[in-house]
Amino acid sequence: MAALPSEAQSVERTIRRGGPFAFAKDGIVFGNRERLLPSHPRGFYREYTVPTPGARDRGGRRIVCGGTQPTAPLACYYTADHYSSFHRITP
Repeated sequence: MAALPSEAQSVERTIRRGGPFAFAKDGIVFGNRERLLPSHPRGFYREYTVPTPGARDRGGRRIVCGGTQPTAPLACYYTADHYSSFHRITP
């Protein structure tokens, strides 16, 4: 967790609080089409935007969390390159 950018650390805390989120698409189902995360049924993963300083849009940084309770995810992953790679977040 400490290795993440400060913006990602803040988003992870917001996920566990249940919001509020900065972007309307935060919390939507992540389909795992890239198949880089462990396989689970559709709806298991949700994605959240990590703000990118200087970006005019949502940028490419995200946190993707999996589990049945969004505020108590079983696992979360960080991507800085819009789903090309993921790093598991450990507390």
